[in-house]
This record gives sequence, structure tokens and C-alpha cells, in this order.
Amino acid sequence: MIPEILHSEVLQTLKSEIGNQVKIISVSPVSGGDINQAFKIQTQKDAFFLKYNFANRFPGMFQTEHLGLDLLAGSKTLRIPKVISNGEADKYSWLLLEFIEQGAVTHKFWEDFGTMLADLHQNTNDLFGLDHNNYIGSLHQSNRQHVNWFDFFIEERLQKQLKPTYDKGLADKKTITHFENLYKALPDIFPTENPSLLHGDLWSGNFLCDDKSRACLVDPAAYYGFREMDIAMSKLFGGFSSSFYETYNQTFPMAPGWQQRIDICNLYPLLVHVNLFGWSYVGSVKSIVGRY
Repeated sequence: MIPEILHSEVLQTLKSEIGNQVKIISVSPVSGGDINQAFKIQTQKDAFFLKYNFANRFPGMFQTEHLGLDLLAGSKTLRIPKVISNGEADKYSWLLLEFIEQGAVTHKFWEDFGTMLADLHQNTNDLFGLDHNNYIGSLHQSNRQHVNWFDFFIEERLQKQLKPTYDKGLADKKTITHFENLYKALPDIFPTENPSLLHGDLWSGNFLCDDKSRACLVDPAAYYGFREMDIAMSKLFGGFSSSFYETYNQTFPMAPGWQQRIDICNLYPLLVHVNLFGWSYVGSVKSIVGRY
């Protein structure tokens, strides 16, 4: 099911982590990923999650995902899958994690999720960004650090995605002018807050409900940013339960007007989707930025 070189590499990794007695009983594909190949590795003791790709396709993707998962896990808030290891074998790169058994989503799940995300966001840093770049989806994400959110949002988020959008002919000069007008307005749009530790790509495909009905975050695009970026992203494709937002706000209240800032925050993931999938997301970008 997986290349022999990877099977051997994973087995040797598990032996070094668990013990020489470990055996791989089965390897089965896992659905849900559209970037990498994903598999459940079952041993006689535990199950593990393996994803892999060609090493030259997305250089550094699994190394930075490993760092992002460790960063989130260090907050001791939401459940994060334990990273066993990552590496390269022949032409492949790979990441091995604990396998999360899934359970039923309950009302309490959403309440706890909102509370714990608020706890995560209370982990702060002196600067916006991160000490290394990573990926959002299959695109490079620049995390060059800035003192204020406005500069970071403009230079490392919007402009980094707007340029390839324009180069592909998916944005015209009128749209660029609207963005330039928006940049001037940002200091009056966003409140001043400390950088928060973010998941960075918080949509319904990037969290799990484990077998104890706890929220577990996967596939991070982590950095320190304006916390409403995670909240906005959670609403981009329909939103989470209302109790999620209620308990979040009870734990770590957002500044007034956060609902009106959602569209501005979502310009970044929308531009990412334009660059990944093309014209179908262009209208949403133009509708938001055309107000400026």
C-alpha cells in the first residue's frame, strides 16, 4: 500500500520509539487529504497516522508541520496529535503521528472547543509572525516577523497572495486599487491586541472530535497573529456551532465589531483559494475589497 522504502523507514522509526518488538500488522488508506497520501499504520499495540509525498514537491512541508504541531501542543490547551517523527526516504518525505480515534460531536464538544481555542489564543509573543516560514495548504506561507499587525497582514498575507493572483490575470488593476485603499483603512479597522498563537487554517477539515469528544487540531499553518483570523476562517465555509463562538467570547471576549471584521480577515484565505482553485473565488474577493 505504501512504497517499500517508506514501510521500512516507518518500521525502523517505530522500533526506535516503541521497541524492537513492534510489528506493522496492517496499512490502510485514510480519506480526507487532497495534498498528500495518508495511511493508518496499525501495530500490535497502537495505531499511527502516516502521510507522505515526493520530497521535491513541497520542500520542508512536513518539517514545518512538525514544528507547528509541537508549538500548538506546547500551549497545553487543545489536543494535538503527538508527532512521532518526520524525515525523508529515497524520493519521499513523510510525517508520522499518533492516530486519533474519532468520536461523536456533542453540544459540550463545541462549548469546550470554544473555551480551549480562547485559551490557545491567550498564548502570546512579542512579534507578529514566526521564526520560520511554513505552508497553508500547498502554498508557501511567509511569516517574516513584524511589530504591528497591519504591516504583517499587508506584507506577509495579502500582498504575498495578491501578486500571484494578479500575475495569473485573476485580479485587475481596479482590484489592486481597492486593496491599496483597504491598506490605508486597516489601522481604523483592527483593534490593537497582542499577537496570539493561531492554528492558521481553522476550517472544519482541520479539526477532529476524538473518542472522548475532545477537539483535536490537525494540519496547522501556525503563527502569531490577530486572533480573529482563526475565528473568521472558521466561518468561511458555513461556520461552527453558535455555542463555540459564545463560549469563546465568554472566555476571551473579542473587541466590539468583530463580526464586521470577518470579511477583511477572510481576504487572506480567499486569496489562497484563488491561487489554488482559480476563478470560483475571485467574486468573493472583489465583493469584499470593492467596499474600499
